[in-house]
Amino acid sequence: MSDIYVPGVKSRFNTETLIEDLMKVERIPRERAEKQIETLRSEKGYWQEVGRRITTLRENSRTLYSFQNPFNERIARSSDESTLTATATRQAVEQERVFTVKQIAAADRFLSDPLENSVKIEEGNYGFRIGEDEISLNFRGGSAKDFVEAINRRGRGKLHADLISVKQGSQSLLIESLVTGAANKLVFQGAAENLARTLGMLRSAPEAQIDPAITAAGVSRAQVSSGDISVPAGEKNSLQFSQAARLLSAGKNIQLSFETSTRIKRDPPVPPPPESPVLPAPGSVTYGGITVENDPSALDIPEWKPPPPPLRVDDMAMLSLRFSDGSAANLPLVQDSEGFLQSRYTLSGISGGKEVASLEIVNKNTNRDFFIRNVTVFDPDENRRNAPANALSRAQDAVIEMEGIEITRPSNEIGDLIPGVTVIAKSPSDTPVRLNVEPDREAVKDAIISLVGNYNRLVAELNVLTRNDEKIIEELSYLSGDEQREMRERLGVFSGETTLSQFKNGIQRIVTGAYPTLMERDLSMLAQIGVGTDVRRAGASTGYDPSRLRGYLEIDEKVLDAALAAKLPAIQQLFGLDTDGDLIADSGISVALEAMTKSYVETGGIITLKTGTIDTKIDQEQRRIVTLDRQLEAKEASLKRQYGQMEGAYSRMEKLGTSLDQFSQRANNNR
Repeated sequence: MSDIYVPGVKSRFNTETLIEDLMKVERIPRERAEKQIETLRSEKGYWQEVGRRITTLRENSRTLYSFQNPFNERIARSSDESTLTATATRQAVEQERVFTVKQIAAADRFLSDPLENSVKIEEGNYGFRIGEDEISLNFRGGSAKDFVEAINRRGRGKLHADLISVKQGSQSLLIESLVTGAANKLVFQGAAENLARTLGMLRSAPEAQIDPAITAAGVSRAQVSSGDISVPAGEKNSLQFSQAARLLSAGKNIQLSFETSTRIKRDPPVPPPPESPVLPAPGSVTYGGITVENDPSALDIPEWKPPPPPLRVDDMAMLSLRFSDGSAANLPLVQDSEGFLQSRYTLSGISGGKEVASLEIVNKNTNRDFFIRNVTVFDPDENRRNAPANALSRAQDAVIEMEGIEITRPSNEIGDLIPGVTVIAKSPSDTPVRLNVEPDREAVKDAIISLVGNYNRLVAELNVLTRNDEKIIEELSYLSGDEQREMRERLGVFSGETTLSQFKNGIQRIVTGAYPTLMERDLSMLAQIGVGTDVRRAGASTGYDPSRLRGYLEIDEKVLDAALAAKLPAIQQLFGLDTDGDLIADSGISVALEAMTKSYVETGGIITLKTGTIDTKIDQEQRRIVTLDRQLEAKEASLKRQYGQMEGAYSRMEKLGTSLDQFSQRANNNR
C-alpha cells in the first residue's frame, strides 16, 4: 500500500524522504556546533565547580587569621552544669572563678483550689501589677478557659495563665508572673483580688508577723518593765523565741527588728583619806603631893594613798543569736544612745536558714546599762491581707557568691558580673562550682578540620580534571555512587590545562612549607601539629601507597589535640602572623593560601577569565547555529521547490502523453 500514488497527497517519487536524507547531510555542521556548545557548557560548569571549591578554601583560610578567627573565641566550662553555667564572648579573658549558688531568681506563681469545670468568671475589671508594670483586663464574663485566653492575650509576655487538671473532673487556675526578681511581685487588683480570694488563691495572713513575748517567763534573769528589758552593767539576759517565731525565723528574707538604748554611768568618786585615830590622855600619878605626868603616846601613821580606780570595760558587742543546733552568731555592735534606736537585720544572711532559738544579751561593760524593746520577727514582703494560699514559687532574687562576695540580681542570667561572661544560675547548692573561661579549642579544631577537608576536596577535583586515571576516583572512598559517576564524566577533561596543575603545585607548596612563629621557635610546619601528607603513627605500614603521593592532607587527632592544648598561641601564629606590627597578618599558611586563591576567584580573576572565554565561544557557536539554521531553511525550501518543479514537469509530460494517446486512438477510429 505504501507504493500507491495519490495525486496531491503523496509524492510519486517519495521526494520527502529524498529531501530529508539530503538535509541530514547538510545538518552535520550544525549538530557539531550543538555538541561543541554542550562540551563548552560542561567545561564551564567544571571551571565554576573548581571556582566554588577554591572560594570555599579561601574562606576557610581567611577564617583562621581574620578578626573573627576562632582563636579569639572563648568558652566557659562549669564543674557542675546543673548548678551554674555561663556563656563567654570574645571579649572575655581567660580566668577561673569559684561560685556558690545560694538562691535562684524566681517569679510569683499562684494556684487556686480545685474548681468545677463549669465554673464561670464574672464580668469585671481585672487588674494585675508586676513590679512597676500594670496590666488591666476588662473581661465580659465567661468560662475559665475564656478568662485564661484573655489574660494571655493581655499578658504582654509578663503575665500568663493556665488551667491545670489537678484532679479528675476538676481543674485549678494558675496565674504566674513571667518576670523574676523580688521587686517584681505579682499583685492582684480590683476584681482580680476578689476572684483570687474566692478561688482560694489568696488568704489573710495574721501570722505573717510574730512578736516574741518579752515577759518574765521568756527572759532569763528577767528585768522586765513595760515590755522593755534592762541589762545592767556586768549582767546578761536571754530572750527565748516562741515556737512560732522559731519556725518563721528559718524562712527566706525574714527580718529581726528591735530598739536599743544605753545609759552611761559616771565613774565612782575617789574615797577621802581615813581619819587619824584618837589617842587617850597619857595620865599621871600623885603621891605625897608630888604628881608625875606620863609622856604622850607616840603613833607612827603611814602616808595615805588613794586606791587605784576600777578597770573600765567598754564592749558594744552585746547581742548575739543562738540557734536551735547550739551554734551562735554575733549581731553588729550596739550604738550608744539615750533614746531608742531601731535596728533591722535579715536573719537568713546571719543564720544561713537555721532556726533562731534565742537572742542573747551579754553586758560586759562596767559603766553602761543596756535596754532593749520591741523585738519583732516578721516577713517584710508578706501582704497580711493577701498572702498566697497555694504558691508554687515566690518572687525572689538570685543570690550567688563569687570568691566570697555575695551578689544579688533579679534574674538568673547575670551579664554584668564578669566582662564578656554571662553567668546563668540553675539551682541552689552548697557545693562551690568552678567556672573556667578559656579558648574554644574545639572551634579551632573544627576550623582546621574544615580547612583540611575542603583542601582535599579541591585537590581531588584537580586530580580528576587534569589526569586520566581511574585509580584516582577509586581512591576517593568517601564518594557516593552518583558522585563517582560524575567524576568519571570529567576525568581528564583538562589534562592539558597547565593553569590548574600550577595552582595545585602552588597550594601543595604552601601547606608543606615552613612559617615563623614567635611563641614557639620549634613550631613552624603543619606536620608538627599532626596535619600533613603522611602523618601515620609509628608502627603503621610503610608500604607503597600511591594515594599518599597525590597531595592529600591527613590529620592525627591525638597530636592535634595535644598541640591545641599546649601551643594554641603558636598555632594561631602558624596560620597568621603580623610580622611588621601594622595589625594585619602578613605571614602564615592561611595568609599564603588566601593570597594564592584570591587571584583565581576574585572579580576578573583567572576563573572568571576562563568562563568568560568559554561564554565567548558559546556565543560564537550559537551565532553560527543561527546562520546554519537560516542556510538549512533556505536549502530545504530550494530542494522542495526543485523537486516540486520536477514532479510538476513530469505530471505535464504525463498529461501530454495521455492526450497524444487519445488523439491517436481517435484517428485510428476515424479510419
